Parts: sequence; C-alpha cells; structure tokens
Amino acid sequence: MYTGKKIRLREYREEDIELALSYINDAEVKKLLMPGVPYPLTLEDEYKWFQNISAFHDTYNFAIETLEDEKYIGGCGINRLDWKNKVATVGIFIGDKDYWGKGYGTDAMKVLMKFIFEQMNINKIKLHVYAFNERAIKSYKKCGFTVEGVLRQELYRDGKYHDEYVMGILRDEYKKMT
Repeated sequence: MYTGKKIRLREYREEDIELALSYINDAEVKKLLMPGVPYPLTLEDEYKWFQNISAFHDTYNFAIETLEDEKYIGGCGINRLDWKNKVATVGIFIGDKDYWGKGYGTDAMKVLMKFIFEQMNINKIKLHVYAFNERAIKSYKKCGFTVEGVLRQELYRDGKYHDEYVMGILRDEYKKMT
C-alpha cells in the first residue's frame, strides 16, 4: 500500500494474527513496548484486536512487510489523533528480531511519517519511548524526531524505575528533511 526502500505498509490480514501474537508475547519485544505487567496475550485477545481495527476509530494500523519477500515483520500506526490541534501519536514495533538494527524500522517510520504529513495534513507527530530502548531512540533521531520531554521514572521494569521520553517532529522540520 505505502512503500519505502525496504518495507511496505499494508493492511493487517487474518493470516498475520498468529505471528503477531508470537511477536507481541516475546519477552524482549514486550519489554520494549508494554508499560503494564508483562503478561502474555491470548490468541483470542489478538483476534479481538484484529476485529476492532478500523480507521473509523481514528486509529490507523499498518502491518510492516519486507519488500524482498513480503514477510510480515511488525506493525506501526497512529494510536491517537487530535484533529483539532493536528497532532498524531504513533507507535511502531519490529517483532522479528532478524530484522532488528538493519533499517527496517527506520524505513517504516519514514513511510508512516510521509502518510501522516502528506495525506492527513497533520502538523506534529509524537511518540513515547523508554530510555533504555537505545536502538529505537537512534532510529527516531534518524527520522528527525527530537526529545521534547522526559517522564522521570515512569516505568518499573526488571526491578528498577526507568525514564520515558516524549519525542516529536513538526511538519516544517519534516519538510526540511525531504
């Protein structure tokens, strides 16, 4: 549907559900994404999520697949939209660890940003990331995001508290990069 250099953002399909569940239940992936207690989701939970995907709820979810072999490797999308103030809150994950650190997430985020700024007329994109997720922070900075704030000791994980960063990019900053 929307294509980058390495990936395509497309609709989620029913055949993605079991793989999505294995990705989201992976302990390392869950550690990087979920603020709550890292409890495993069920197949029924994943089916309910899939059945509720709809742009009518002002959320937009995309599956990320590789261009080379059309493999589903993760997902991204808009989790919250503030139409009045033109702010989109996004999230992304690469669930297949074979694709970590190889530019797939960065490419997916750039494609998502293009969709948001050029198709939706949004002025700002923001996201939240845990301070220990250095790989993601590096990727977001490559995409033009800057740290706008720090939520101190926002997350309790593995026996200690961690900061959470709020990062953002404005349309004008995006335009200067393209």
